[in-house]
Amino acid sequence: MTEPVETGATALDIAKLALGILVAIGGLAAFYYLGDQTPAIRWLAVLVGLGIGAAIALQSHYGREFRQFVQTARVELRKVVWPNRQETVQTTIVVFVFVIVSGVFFWLLDILLGWLTKQLTGQGS
Repeated sequence: MTEPVETGATALDIAKLALGILVAIGGLAAFYYLGDQTPAIRWLAVLVGLGIGAAIALQSHYGREFRQFVQTARVELRKVVWPNRQETVQTTIVVFVFVIVSGVFFWLLDILLGWLTKQLTGQGS
């Protein structure tokens, strides 16, 4: 069996993408058009417009590429070795200590530079 040849985006794919974007924009426009309706109805119009627009756009070449990217990212995410609770706590403590030490260092540096500026120029507090 031969592998299917992947072709680039066609004019139909670009039209699908453009239509999806227009439908999504239409959903946003409906939010303002339905200004006299309840907020729930207005937001429902936005969500429906975005949902239908996304569904149309996902049928294009770009949408298929995006779905493939998401599937590949999910596979790679499963390969990640997540730290356990003890490693997370230890790392958090190290970060806090480093932030405190850095803060004290820059505070002392600010005091020293302020003192030097006052000694050299006779100005400052």
